[in-house]
Amino acid sequence: MYRYDEFDDAIVRNRVRQFRTQVDRRISGALTEDEFKPLRLQNGLYLQLHAYMLRVAIPYGTLNARQMDQLAMIAERWDRGFGHFTTRQNIQYNWPKLRDTGDILEALADVGMHAIQTSGNCIRNVTADHFAGAAADEIEDPRPTAELLRQWSTDHPEFAFLPRKFKIAVTGSPNDRAVTRAHDIGLRMVRGGNDEPGYEVIVGGGLGRTPMEGKVVREFLPKADLLPYVEAILRVYNLRGRRDNKYKARIKILVHETGLETIREEIEQEFTNLVEQHGGPSVRPDPAEIARIESYFAPPEWESLSDTDPAYEKAMEADSAFRDWAQQNLVEHRKPGYRIVTVSLKAIGAEPGDATAEQMRVIADLARRFGHDEIRISHEQNVVLPHVRLRDLPTVHAELERHGLATANVGLISDIIACPGMDYCALATARSIPIAQDIARHFGDPERAKTIGEMKIKISGCINACGHHHVAHIGILGLDRNGVENYQITLGGDHTETFKIGERAGRGFGAEEVVPAIERLVDAYLELREGPLETFLMAYRRLGADPFKAALYPENSKAQAA
Repeated sequence: MYRYDEFDDAIVRNRVRQFRTQVDRRISGALTEDEFKPLRLQNGLYLQLHAYMLRVAIPYGTLNARQMDQLAMIAERWDRGFGHFTTRQNIQYNWPKLRDTGDILEALADVGMHAIQTSGNCIRNVTADHFAGAAADEIEDPRPTAELLRQWSTDHPEFAFLPRKFKIAVTGSPNDRAVTRAHDIGLRMVRGGNDEPGYEVIVGGGLGRTPMEGKVVREFLPKADLLPYVEAILRVYNLRGRRDNKYKARIKILVHETGLETIREEIEQEFTNLVEQHGGPSVRPDPAEIARIESYFAPPEWESLSDTDPAYEKAMEADSAFRDWAQQNLVEHRKPGYRIVTVSLKAIGAEPGDATAEQMRVIADLARRFGHDEIRISHEQNVVLPHVRLRDLPTVHAELERHGLATANVGLISDIIACPGMDYCALATARSIPIAQDIARHFGDPERAKTIGEMKIKISGCINACGHHHVAHIGILGLDRNGVENYQITLGGDHTETFKIGERAGRGFGAEEVVPAIERLVDAYLELREGPLETFLMAYRRLGADPFKAALYPENSKAQAA
């Protein structure tokens, strides 16, 4: 993984010193809250419903054990003993005191971390496939690309005050695990005609109050052209994006209102200007710098292993809990004898995405002992150990089990994505966490969950859609209806390479009605599916919305029958 050099460290330390003085001036009253707000947001500090919240960047979701240990220490020393991992592959602390934030940022800098550009109208934390560097289907590790973009975009003077926040995602595999079509820029690694790796460039995706699927503006972009092409996109957006209405300021609105072909022409013209009229190759990064960055992502020294192991096979045969966990939470690795382990942060009834300091230290210890010192945070609010040997899996499982981290539910109905909702967020209009907990408890029986199979439920507590509900198989959006929480349901969403925005089913439900509504959907699916291999999403696409709407709203069916 990337390690800060002296230049990186100097930038972060200087920012910490600046922010310390800004905090002191706010506490003394020399700065009003209105004056302090833009300064704190530049350092990832929000003012939520009950307290400040600090959002820490985890670039492209990659951590090492030392960094995870430090996050645990921060949670214990300056928060309430836990952190919340988000769909942006960040971590949030929900209860820091303002006077402590300088010390927290200093502690982050000690391990090569920061909170820069986790807020504001700038280029936010670049996200990537959480199986990066390990996935069997990977064309190329996307993390060097993401790191290059991180370095280029950090404190970029031209793009520090964009019309609105700007998000970039990168995937190195044909199977999209980075939700690229829901980002302002999505980059998918593809191969050109001569088998050269490059990027499919997607622009104008996004969720929120106006969900839109990103559009392809370049089917193949050579890797050497990445930075000038991304800069061309940002320049067009910075010049043409709307600033009169923050709800229409995202690049997705610009693409929609202007038209894809016109936007493509403007981007290509700006790209040509950058490359041909402003220094040619000088606008591209030095190949030596690219090589330096790539060297930090060299794969571990793999052992030459068989894809079978006696200890693993014995545990599979003798331990049903291990067998269930292995079948659900492990994924094929690019190297024989290894597996990718997803550590579920969705124990039945837990708050999705939360990890205690103790759990963070357990994960760090396992990464250090058994995982080549590598950890990933997924956009699905789980943690990944990307490189674990088959023979070590029984030991890893036993340690996870002792600390409530071995729930065998990845991809199942209780593996729910949920934003913090009205329990924490000042923008939320309804609760998310209690709804997720109620659903998980109701469907908590492991055998029933396995019978239901893959089902992606995602919950947002307001129209900003931080819970990605638009791209869930079953999405839940909490709204305020005359002072009462009301939950809309969307169906058929998909965040993968077969991307789809879900369809709103109909009227919303009260909080106490949500679990019965999901129960009716599940019952209808189990009755209608063509065998256990047909997932909910497959059945929905085959049958359409009508039978599922009929299950959600049986009163409509009765009225029509009458």
